[in-house]
Amino acid sequence: MTVYIDPPTWPGHGRLWSHLVSDVSYDELHLFADELGVPRRAFERDHYDIPSHRYADAVAAGAVEVRSREVVRLLTEAGLRRPKGRAQRPSS
Repeated sequence: MTVYIDPPTWPGHGRLWSHLVSDVSYDELHLFADELGVPRRAFERDHYDIPSHRYADAVAAGAVEVRSREVVRLLTEAGLRRPKGRAQRPSS
């Protein structure tokens, strides 16, 4: 299982956030997030939002650190990208 995380540089709700993604499937991503203790409500379209204070936990659990552009590339090449404003498929 390989999941990826970008640096916590995205502001929101008074803190910085990272994006946690899989380049294989949403099932793989959900499994990793469950094992990390990330609530399902943190899943947004095609990624999990991870607060900066959990970044090191995700990396220690095996998430591979990548740049933010790489997150988008990985999702797009895997066919898992779900941009805002587009029809969504079920989150399996």
